[in-house]
Amino acid sequence: MRASWADKPMRWGQLTLTDRDPEDLDVQFWLDTFSGMRCDGVCLSAGGYLAYYPTEVDLHRRSGYLGDRDPFGELVAGCRSLGMVVLARTDPHAVRDEIRLARPEWIQADKDGQHRPHWAMAGAWLTCMLGDYNFTHMSRVHREIVARYDVQAIFTNRWMNIGICYCRNCRTSFAEATGHALPLASDPHDPIFRQYQKWQHETYLALVDSWDADIRAVNPDARLIPNTTLPYAPGAQLINLDITRLMPKVDLLFADRQGRSGAEPSWSSGRTAKFYRSAARDKPVGGIFSMGLEEAYRWKDSVQSGAETALWVADSVANGMRPWWTKFGGTVPDRRWISLVGDRYRWYHDCERYLRNERSLARVGVVYSSLMATQMLGGQQRQDFEDHLAGAYHALLENRIPFELINAELLGPDELADIDVLVLPGLAMLSDAQCAEIARFVRAGGGLVATHATSLFDEHGNRREEFGLGELFGARPAGEPEGPMRNSYLALGADRSHPLLAGFDGTDRIINGVHRIPVEETAPVTDPALRLIASYPDLPMEEVYVRDARPGPPQVFQRQVGAGRVVYFPWDIDRTFWEVLHPDHGRLITAAVRWAGAAEPVVTVDGPGLLDITVWRQADSVTVHLVNMTNPMTMRGPLRDFVPVGPQRVRILLPPRSRPTAVRLLDGGQVFAEPEVHEGRVEVTVPQVVCHEIVAVDLA
Repeated sequence: MRASWADKPMRWGQLTLTDRDPEDLDVQFWLDTFSGMRCDGVCLSAGGYLAYYPTEVDLHRRSGYLGDRDPFGELVAGCRSLGMVVLARTDPHAVRDEIRLARPEWIQADKDGQHRPHWAMAGAWLTCMLGDYNFTHMSRVHREIVARYDVQAIFTNRWMNIGICYCRNCRTSFAEATGHALPLASDPHDPIFRQYQKWQHETYLALVDSWDADIRAVNPDARLIPNTTLPYAPGAQLINLDITRLMPKVDLLFADRQGRSGAEPSWSSGRTAKFYRSAARDKPVGGIFSMGLEEAYRWKDSVQSGAETALWVADSVANGMRPWWTKFGGTVPDRRWISLVGDRYRWYHDCERYLRNERSLARVGVVYSSLMATQMLGGQQRQDFEDHLAGAYHALLENRIPFELINAELLGPDELADIDVLVLPGLAMLSDAQCAEIARFVRAGGGLVATHATSLFDEHGNRREEFGLGELFGARPAGEPEGPMRNSYLALGADRSHPLLAGFDGTDRIINGVHRIPVEETAPVTDPALRLIASYPDLPMEEVYVRDARPGPPQVFQRQVGAGRVVYFPWDIDRTFWEVLHPDHGRLITAAVRWAGAAEPVVTVDGPGLLDITVWRQADSVTVHLVNMTNPMTMRGPLRDFVPVGPQRVRILLPPRSRPTAVRLLDGGQVFAEPEVHEGRVEVTVPQVVCHEIVAVDLA
């Protein structure tokens, strides 16, 4: 049974204290900041590496500036008096030297048995998360905090090892569980390393159960909330944790993707929201964002640009997450973030009834696999996996098709009940059961768009002789994968009224992808929309001409299967689109999705610019979020300012047996008391979108 408080908070704040803060911490300033921003949930530093209260747990080091104060207790009491949910933050990942000397068995070790020093702090050492330090010592800390203070949960940070620990406990426990010595490298092809991944994973899940049980034994309504970073999100640490198994153990979860860095698109926060919600189902998910710059140089006391932060937060909210700001240090040398976040939070507070989403109304589902991600730990294979997904994601977003992400490990009738089209972007590894579920979906009337090596391998990475979804594709493998191909093209079919070829007037060919699976048809293919033009020399210029003028093999298989429709591209259209961003590939992906989906789209938005569009149902309303990503810094931040776009003509399909009583533009402030309705759709013009507009339709 979910804790009674878990669904309440919509706007979170986090204060992470430093060792120096207890001496002169201005508690009232932070209480005023939390309440002024309309925070209804907070996370406060409590213990672990350092205690911010007068702990009595042996070897739980107190802040050197604590004196006779209890800053954690003061903050908890103040926040609870203001009606806020309070989480106590603990961080067990390191200890100082005196604790290492007292309990050396708590410390991580390298292959030679030497203790691992902290990478950033001299005199600190990395603790092993898989043994007595966490299972016993940190359990005592958690019980003490919950017993003394009116907190609703323990939020524990950095609670998993990064890499393989070779301490005595890990060596012994792994040998007892498997009969093997610890692997010497993180090699996904090594069966011993695969066993290590499984053992480590089960130990982490057991730790979650142990901590949560200890907390509930003290306060039955309190919970454990482990911090998480997805292993398949860009920039994430390579931690083998299956969120689909973690999520049933917790009441809510928070996505620790605090901002973007390098060449990362501005829609990354929205994608993180989709990732987490695909596992969370009906449980709330929060999105942690940082005031600082999320770069390798760790500028934690400065502030990201206002426009960048606002857009990052807007896209996470539009995609169903609840915002959580995090501030390092109790002093504020750069105060610019306070007014920015305050303005956004107060607006979200005013819009709250329209942000309590009950379900997404998107009808397209893009399938990803957390299993594939955790088995592809690095190199080109992992990059290709991420790029297939990114290409499909960007194509749908750019062409204004609302969609959800669906975790392949949770594929089933419940996840697919409201989905019209599934997109499988290079999803090479699928089990027989997953293939059967996809086939059932298609034969019952669902659409399918798949690319490249989808279903060519089983869930263990073993190559099949035939595609697992070959009966749907109407094709089978006919050779080894080819690529990278240079100077290869696709010949367009003669019938330019073909639904995949809309918008391709004026050309007989377009660029091909970079990699392809040679295939042969197992069902008749008449007049395919795309045929292969094989690679030919690109230098010397005198040699640049097609060598074989005969029609090449089909490069798209488009067919009716049962009551459903299937489009299969045997080449890496999505991955190549992400690499080169040529609009022809994006147009093809979008056309395939639209053809495969027979149902009428829930929302259409016509107008200029790049928008992330999501559509939601609440208890008595429907909302459409328009997040403006039209900006020269969209693909590499940070944003300097916004580039407003408009007007946007929005058409929303009304739910059955409902009528609109009003349409509101929550940012623009307009209210349409007598909205236009044509053929079951409410229509409204949004004059402009600066950052984040929400079109809210009140329903009777």
